[in-house]
Amino acid sequence: MRKKIFAYGIMLLMISTCTLQLMSRQNNIFKIASQGEGEGGFLTNNNLNQKKVYLTFDDGPSDHTAEILDILKKNKVKATFFVVGKETEHAKKMYQRIILEGHTLAMHSYSHNYDQIYASVDAFSKDLMKLQKYLYDVTDVKPYIYRFPGGSSNHCAGDIKPYIRYVNKKGLLYFDWNALNEDAVNFEQTSKQLNDKILKDVRRQKTSIVLMHDLHETKNTVKGLDTLIKTLKKEGYLILPITKNTKPLHHVSIDK
Repeated sequence: MRKKIFAYGIMLLMISTCTLQLMSRQNNIFKIASQGEGEGGFLTNNNLNQKKVYLTFDDGPSDHTAEILDILKKNKVKATFFVVGKETEHAKKMYQRIILEGHTLAMHSYSHNYDQIYASVDAFSKDLMKLQKYLYDVTDVKPYIYRFPGGSSNHCAGDIKPYIRYVNKKGLLYFDWNALNEDAVNFEQTSKQLNDKILKDVRRQKTSIVLMHDLHETKNTVKGLDTLIKTLKKEGYLILPITKNTKPLHHVSIDK
């Protein structure tokens, strides 16, 4: 048990470290193109030019996932879940529920262990394919949307380009973000503080992909989610899930 607690603590520390490194580069790398038509049936000729927000949750499922799904359902919006590999019965039910309720089940990594994942392209491949196969076995749906642990601009991977080439070769679509609340950096922030950070980022651009976390420790993200959604709707934003028709947002990209 002590080993498990220690390993979990190391994982959270790595998340915080890489996120902090990304923050220093945030203003220079946040770029996104306009969305295409046919966003999984959510975009029409009447709302193509509407301001758009994509709510995304990394690192779940957790003990908060069901509540997140309840809030999304109540507000009639869809989101994207970049999940990790968890083999509990609760996690399996959450993977299935994400799909059944019309959200996008996307991949983040199986282990979320940066040292293992980025040890080599071969190690990266094994982790990613293990997650894709596992999610397919559980849900009968093969996910194809991906987010690099730490994002494509993380410093933990060293040179990210070989990993991007692998993702491109497999026909996967990877997405970064251009709005965030830093909920995995500081667990003590209030829900208002978290929402204020997101809204500050969202209000400066027409299209936003919002990074949040679905962790046991990020309860205040969940606590403020209903208010965040209502505020975004009131300000005229269309809230969408990421699909194959969403224009990817990349911190780092290479020619295919």
